[in-house]
Amino acid sequence: MQAIMETLFDAVYLVTVITVGILMIRKSAGRKQYLLFGIMAVTLGAGDAFHLVPRAYALCTAGLEHYTAALGVGKLITSVTMTVFYILLYYVWRLRYHVKDQKEVTVAVFLLSAVRIILCLFPQNKWTSADAPLSWGIYRNIPFALLGILVIVLFYKAAKEQHDHAFRFMWLTIVLSFAFYIPVVLFADTIPALGMLMIPKTCAYVWTVLIGYFDMKSQ
Repeated sequence: MQAIMETLFDAVYLVTVITVGILMIRKSAGRKQYLLFGIMAVTLGAGDAFHLVPRAYALCTAGLEHYTAALGVGKLITSVTMTVFYILLYYVWRLRYHVKDQKEVTVAVFLLSAVRIILCLFPQNKWTSADAPLSWGIYRNIPFALLGILVIVLFYKAAKEQHDHAFRFMWLTIVLSFAFYIPVVLFADTIPALGMLMIPKTCAYVWTVLIGYFDMKSQ
């Protein structure tokens, strides 16, 4: 039952975000904000597919323990593409709110992103091993969490100051995604049931994508 339900959920998620992303790219009509948002959505879906597709295959066949290496590589790719996702989301913020300066913020975004990706590439992560260390899971997620907090603050302040009704909950979608993700990183190895939090985390990302899509449709 888990294999069927999880596979269906993941399939709906991947098809939804990638389809919405492609639609935004095709219908952006020269509006860079929505073009970038579409690229961001496709990046999210395509990156997650590297982990979710092998996971679905494993669940429906021999089991997760027989595909440790493939799942690990998928997690690595997803970790990198999620970092790219937040870089793109930062540039959506710049385009939407017509930000021309704040070079120090751009430096912070790229610095945190670079540290995150570099930490992900260290062999100590043991991505393809069944006993990947929790410590490195924490190390690589520290700059990622800081990047998320930075983007949360940027969207919250900008939407509030400019009375941006359409994007008023963008900050909240990111807060929720991290709120559901962090307990999984910290405790899922000892409390496997916490892995279920990835479902509402995924829904938060779908909400992020749909905010941009519905805003584009309303224009």
